[in-house]
Amino acid sequence: MADIPTDLTWVRAAPEGEEGPGPWIEIAFGPDELVYLRETGDPTNIVTTTQTKWDAFTKGVQAGEFDHFIEGNDEGTPPAQH
Repeated sequence: MADIPTDLTWVRAAPEGEEGPGPWIEIAFGPDELVYLRETGDPTNIVTTTQTKWDAFTKGVQAGEFDHFIEGNDEGTPPAQH
């Protein structure tokens, strides 16, 4: 695995106003157009992708391409809270 920069600034993706340890996903943008992702419960397990792939993913989320992963989506009910 590639070396992970030690000076990354991690941003926690948590609902607004949420406090506590999560588990949450954290993201950091590093050098060479790399994007790093980790879970607060296992911060040493880091996944790396490119800025181009990250941009495509976030556009897909905004476009609803992953809505079928939300529990209860087909029934018109809110998703289950985990």
